[in-house]
Amino acid sequence: IEGVERRADGRTVLKAKVRAAPFEGQANEALCRLLAHELELAPRQVEIATGEGARIKRLRITGDPRMLDAMLDRLTKGGAKGSA
Repeated sequence: IEGVERRADGRTVLKAKVRAAPFEGQANEALCRLLAHELELAPRQVEIATGEGARIKRLRITGDPRMLDAMLDRLTKGGAKGSA
């Protein structure tokens, strides 16, 4: 997890890198596993909602909204556990 970036179009995104190749969904799966790990969720709770083949993706994360908000806040403040 590299942090938060404001894009030229005004959108704010969470930047993350994974080692998996962008082949047959491997990088998407690695991204979901990474975020699930960082947010202390089961991998099935994080999925790609849109942008499977794009560089910018929208994720669907299920769980308690207050807990997810707190975990995302920690994550964006540089408290990531590690990398995948």
